[in-house]
Amino acid sequence: MTATPRRYRSVFAPGLFAGQVIVVTGGGSGIGRCTAHELAALGATVVLVGRSPGKLFAVANEIGDDGGVADTAAFDIRDEDAVKRSVAAIVATHGRIDALVNNAGGQYIAPLDTISAKGWEAVVATNLTGGFLMARECYMQSMKSSGGAIVNIVADMWGSMPGMGHSGAARAGMVSFTETAAVEWAVNGVRVNAVAPGYIASSGMDHYPSEAGAMLRAMRKTVPIGRFGTEAETSAAIVFLLSPAASFISGSVLRVDGARPQVRMGWSMGLPDAQAAAHKAVKPFDGFHRGVLPKVLAT
Repeated sequence: MTATPRRYRSVFAPGLFAGQVIVVTGGGSGIGRCTAHELAALGATVVLVGRSPGKLFAVANEIGDDGGVADTAAFDIRDEDAVKRSVAAIVATHGRIDALVNNAGGQYIAPLDTISAKGWEAVVATNLTGGFLMARECYMQSMKSSGGAIVNIVADMWGSMPGMGHSGAARAGMVSFTETAAVEWAVNGVRVNAVAPGYIASSGMDHYPSEAGAMLRAMRKTVPIGRFGTEAETSAAIVFLLSPAASFISGSVLRVDGARPQVRMGWSMGLPDAQAAAHKAVKPFDGFHRGVLPKVLAT
């Protein structure tokens, strides 16, 4: 007898996105993978976008095994022509695009004086230009006529990002784009918001060099809640902003960071780890049944 597969444990109502087509960039791993699973579990047809067909197929197969529906579209969001063609193909196949999760991104650790023009442009193109191109084409080719919702994933860049200035500049630019698009596209029934994850225990942590491991593991000590966030906690924020419950929210940024940006020099972090872990308000929510702890945090 075959065991019934586990399902995503979402806090949202079953069927919330039934009949909707939602595009998730960076859907082959990390927060994008988790969000795609939750949206599919809530009834959406999810289109996974990324540069690696193998990773996209793997996630699409996971979603299918769990009873959801997922399609894939492998292309580079930094390539304007590829974005135009691929969005057109998605619309032709599925009829429309109801929502976009602009999640694809990436950066590397480097002080400003060591970043080359090529390195700067690569990070800005991935975290800002690519997101703009995806949003513009989803809007022009579908949402302008039928409405929709866009959630752009930014980062904890409040106070900027020393050590990753290219990413900080790009993320701040995406916040400005979010605010502008929310105004310009509102007349067509399109809401545009952003989610800013803080220190999230996601597979992206394993992309940094091994020598950064100790620093990454120590980051939770700077969070007042005393822990890393989960991919599912980030996904829940994204799903909320896409949902009808957020129908009067546009041009906003929802932080998912455990109040980390409010920490100032001299402020005691308060509860010891053991007490913080026992505190009901800070227990992690982790509804993602296929989530895996980053290797760097398991060390």
